[in-house]
Amino acid sequence: MRVPLINVSEIPSEGTKTVEFFGREVLVYMAGENPRAIMNACLHIGGPLERQGCDFVCQWHQAKFDGESGMRVEGPAPKDARLMYIPTRVLDGVLTYVYGE
Repeated sequence: MRVPLINVSEIPSEGTKTVEFFGREVLVYMAGENPRAIMNACLHIGGPLERQGCDFVCQWHQAKFDGESGMRVEGPAPKDARLMYIPTRVLDGVLTYVYGE
């Protein structure tokens, strides 16, 4: 299955852009030269995330996650929590969700 998310040219070089993914929010961003996508949900109680520098911070309770690995750094989320990255690939200039490939 392949689902187009966003044209890579529309992803900001700093910060994130929110796109819809099966009725839920996904944050897309550039990690260096590579576009990535994570579900916009903190693993504490589902609060929205905000990119701060290279990390992601929950806007509700300040749980902090490493932007590279997605692992919890501090805050009320479980110690072994990891953000939910979705598998993507750039196809014809479009960041695309890919499943089963």
